[in-house]
Amino acid sequence: MHSPTVRRALERDLAGAGEVSVEAFVGDGHTRPDSPYVGLLRDTARRDREAELLVAVDDAGAVLGCVTFAPGGTAWADVAGPGEGEIRMLAVGAAARGRGVGRALVAAAIGRSRELGLAGMAFSTRPSMTAAHRIYDALGFVRTPGRDWSAAPGMDLWVYTMRF
Repeated sequence: MHSPTVRRALERDLAGAGEVSVEAFVGDGHTRPDSPYVGLLRDTARRDREAELLVAVDDAGAVLGCVTFAPGGTAWADVAGPGEGEIRMLAVGAAARGRGVGRALVAAAIGRSRELGLAGMAFSTRPSMTAAHRIYDALGFVRTPGRDWSAAPGMDLWVYTMRF
């Protein structure tokens, strides 16, 4: 397979993006099936309406993965400040893993941040999401422990940042 096409989600991508998101977060044990977060993962129309949903698709248009992108200071940005972009809910379907999909999605978010004239990026990740950490490290993000936080009791989040 050659590199996936990454673009802003279209209406026809939303259901597949929701399924990939739930598969990645619940299937990998990062989110309990009964968690309210599953509803946010599945509601890709809302994510695209209130932020930007980027999808990676194959030649047939099947959704391989997705990520929510938001500039700092907007509703979907948890840790990005003004002048920073943030990614949320990076998800790659199990069948597409190891093929550069996650890296392509994160690279597209970096590109989007630069398009908007932002000075960098900041986002959260769970300590257990080691496959994602490898992507972030390879693309030049750095762990920024001074910005780590907890979304809920027992849900500690690490922050990664990049300056342009």
